[in-house]
Amino acid sequence: MRPLPEVPPTAARADAGQPEAALVEHYPRLARLGYLVLPPSLRRDRRVLTAHALAQRSLQAARRTGPPDGGAVPLPPPPRRAAPADAGYASLRLRVLRDALAAGRPLLLRRRPHRAQFPPVLPLTWGLRLFPHAGGTDELALDQRLSAVSGAARAAFVLRGLERLTDGEVRRVLADAGVADPHAALMEADGVSQGVSVPYALLASPEFDPCSLQARPPDLPRRRRYVRAALAGFAALLVCGALLGPPGEGRGRGPLSAPLYARSPAAEEALDPGALRRVPAVFWRGSPRTDFTAWPTRGDRTEDTRLLRRALRVWARPGGGVRTSATPGTPVGPPMGAAQLLYAGEVGASAVVLFYDGLRVVRYAEPRDADPSQGAALDFGRVDGADVTSAGALVVGRAGDVVRYLTAPWVRQVRVRDLLAPGRPPRALHRSPDGVTDPLTSPATAPGCRSWYAVELADDAAVRLVTDLGELAPARLTSGPPARPHDVSGRAEYGSWARTACLLRAVRSHGVRAVNSWTYATQSLPEGNGTARWVCTRAETWRGPGSRVLAQFQAPSGRPPGSGPPGVVAARAEDSPECGTPAPRVLAGVLWKSHGGRWYVLAAGSAQFTSLTTSGGVRGRARGRLLAVPAAEGARARLYGRLADGSRVGALG
Repeated sequence: MRPLPEVPPTAARADAGQPEAALVEHYPRLARLGYLVLPPSLRRDRRVLTAHALAQRSLQAARRTGPPDGGAVPLPPPPRRAAPADAGYASLRLRVLRDALAAGRPLLLRRRPHRAQFPPVLPLTWGLRLFPHAGGTDELALDQRLSAVSGAARAAFVLRGLERLTDGEVRRVLADAGVADPHAALMEADGVSQGVSVPYALLASPEFDPCSLQARPPDLPRRRRYVRAALAGFAALLVCGALLGPPGEGRGRGPLSAPLYARSPAAEEALDPGALRRVPAVFWRGSPRTDFTAWPTRGDRTEDTRLLRRALRVWARPGGGVRTSATPGTPVGPPMGAAQLLYAGEVGASAVVLFYDGLRVVRYAEPRDADPSQGAALDFGRVDGADVTSAGALVVGRAGDVVRYLTAPWVRQVRVRDLLAPGRPPRALHRSPDGVTDPLTSPATAPGCRSWYAVELADDAAVRLVTDLGELAPARLTSGPPARPHDVSGRAEYGSWARTACLLRAVRSHGVRAVNSWTYATQSLPEGNGTARWVCTRAETWRGPGSRVLAQFQAPSGRPPGSGPPGVVAARAEDSPECGTPAPRVLAGVLWKSHGGRWYVLAAGSAQFTSLTTSGGVRGRARGRLLAVPAAEGARARLYGRLADGSRVGALG
C-alpha cells in the first residue's frame, strides 16, 4: 500500500465546527480505530461498546481542548477522492487513540485513573451481547498477532494500514497521544504483518467493524439466577439491618462480631501444614473414586513445613508481590478447611506445591533456594466433577513456553504427539519416579503454529489425548458426534485434528475441560473441485457456561493427507447448545471461489436438516442438508434450514 506524502506539522488548526462535521462523516472509521487499538483482554462485546464510547466522547474533548499544540496531523484522503487535510478529524482521531491506549494501562493507586480504564456508561445494552461478524482464517491470525503486541504497536499498525499515514506522521501522532517511544512501537508493528497475507487490507474486514454487528442473548438461566440471588441478598440485608439497628447494642461491637479473618477452628486448621490430608501411595488401587481424591501425596519436600506454611498463608491472604491467576468462574478465596496435598517438590528453578480442596486445584510456586519475598505465583483451576477421563494430569511447572505435567498414579505410559503431523508416530515422554514429566513446549503459549504438541496418557482402560491450553488442568481432546464422543484414534480423526489444532488458540485460558471435534457433513464441490468437509468443534468448560463452538469449512488441499492448512471458521458461537448434547445439530455456510474463478455460497447442515434456504444477497434452496448456489464476489446471504419436524433453525452464530 503506497503511503501518502508526509505533511509538515504546520497544518491548520480546526475551527469550532470542524469536529462535529468530522465525527458525523468519519464515525465508522473512528469506532474501528478504537476497536483495533483497545486491549485484547476486554471481551469482544465490551470492546464494541467501549469503541463507540471513545468515538462519541472524542467530540466533547476536541471542542474543549481544540487541536494539539504544534498543529494537527491531517487525515489521509479517503480512497478515490482527493480532499484537503481535515484537522477536525485529526483532533478526534488523536483523542480516540489517547483513550484507547489509556484503557490498556493497569489501575494503580499512585496514579490518577483515566476515564477510559472503566467500563463506559454510554452506550449501554441490556439483555443483549453485540459482536462483529466473524471473519476467516487470515482475520483470526491477524487478531492473534495484534493481541500479542503492545497497545502502541497496535496503534502504529492501524495508523499505517487503516489511516495510510507515513512513518513520520505515525511517529508524530503517537507522540501526541502520549507514547513514550514511537520508534520502538513502529519496529514492533513491523512484526505483525509477518505470516499474514495482505494484513492492511484485512483491517477493513467485518471482523474488526464495531458498526456492523450481530446480536446474541447472554446466558439467560444465569441471569435469572443472578436476579433471584440479588433479591435474596437485598432481603437478607433488610433483615440484618433490623436486627442490628436497635439502639444500645453498639453496631459491630457486640459479642457476635469477629475479626475480618475469623479465628475459627476450621480457619486455623486450613493454615496448619500438619492438618493437610495426605494420601498413601497405594490408596488409588482400592479407591471407589478415580479422580484427584485418589492421587497420592508426592514430591521431595512434602515434609518441608516452612514451604507448606508459606504456601497456605499466601493462598489465604496473597500479598502485593504474588502473581495470581485463575480460570474463569473459579473462586480465589482461602481454603475452606484442611486441603489435600498433591505435590510438594522442586520443579526446574521453582519450589512448587499443589493442593486440592474438592473444587479447585491450587498451585503455589516460589524461586527454589531463594528468598520468597522476591516473588511467588498462585494459580487457581476449577476441577469439580473430575473423573478418570479428566483427572489424568496437571500442569506442575510452567516457565516461558515450557510446561511439565504431574500425571495420575494410574497412568502407565506418557507419549507426545504432534497433531500437525498425524503421520508421525508419537514419542515417549520421560517421567521422574514422582510422576513429573520432562519439559515440553506448550502450544498454547509458543509463538506461531508450526507444531501442536498433545500428550497421550495410557492406562489399563484407554489412551486419552490431552493438550495444554494455558491452565492448570489440560483439556481432553475427543472425536465423534456429541452423543458419543470418544478418544481420538485412526488416521481420519488425526487428519481432521491436524487442520483443527491451530484453532484451539481461540479457547485458551477459558477454563476448558474438553474439546470435541467431529465431521458433520461432506460436500462435493461444484465444477469437480473435490470434496470438502464440514467440521464442528465444541469446547466445554469446567464451570458449565462459557462453551465455545466453531464450525469449520475444510476445503480439499493439494498437500499430503493430514497436512492441509487450518480449516476456515465459517461460524462461531458462545454459550450455545448447538453442536452439543442438548442440541447436536449445526448449520453453517461460506462464500467459496472455485479454481475456475467463479463464486458460490456453500452450506451444510447436520443430519437433522431436511432442506436449506438462502435469502438476501443470494437466493437459493436445496432439499437435503447440502447447498451450493452461484453468487457474486462479496455477496452476503442469510441462511436457515428446516428440521424433520418442520421447525426453522438459523445458522450457527
